[in-house]
Amino acid sequence: MLQIISASDAAKLIKPGCRLLIGGFLAVGAPENLIDAIVDEGVKDLHMVVIASDYENRGIGKLVVNRLVKSAQVSHLGTNKEIQNQMNSGEIKIELVPQGTLMERVRAYGFGLGGVLTPTGLGTVVQENKQVISVDGKDFLLEPAIGGDVAIIRAHKADKMGNLIYRKTARNSNPIMASAAPITIAEVDEIVEIGDIDPEDVITPGVFVSHLVLHKEASNG
Repeated sequence: MLQIISASDAAKLIKPGCRLLIGGFLAVGAPENLIDAIVDEGVKDLHMVVIASDYENRGIGKLVVNRLVKSAQVSHLGTNKEIQNQMNSGEIKIELVPQGTLMERVRAYGFGLGGVLTPTGLGTVVQENKQVISVDGKDFLLEPAIGGDVAIIRAHKADKMGNLIYRKTARNSNPIMASAAPITIAEVDEIVEIGDIDPEDVITPGVFVSHLVLHKEASNG
């Protein structure tokens, strides 16, 4: 049953060593309150699945700066010097995954598939230790599905069944991440009554969402 909880209580659902799927891209659509709560809770040894490592002071970069991340499957590291430093020093184990492939692997898990076939990465380091499958004379890499223990995402509005809508480009990876973990915590700007969201506007059905957290703007004081 859907629960509406605080960011602090949500962070307690995330245990050391958790495989954590996080929505957002370069901090746009990132669940900032949830990330801050995880930092406050000090949950360590996380394995992150994210498109980008964001910035040192925004998005998932705050988890990296506080040394809470043990490993990550990620597409983009270029805007976060700290994760680059920790990767080069061996503090964080990184699997670099092409962005489209990463999202397809997560989507595959969410929808019950074992993986995807893609030509992306053939003949590069991406191919190392992976199975190549030929279909109609064309080669593809078999990329296994990626799931998580918990997904934390950001949406614009939810009803009390957990149906979600997003705001513009903040939608990005959030709907896909929401589908691929048994616990999905959505940080939202507004929670409305059942029936107040037109079914035609629902992007993530409530069946994928287990917890809601109401977003609070950080104080400037």
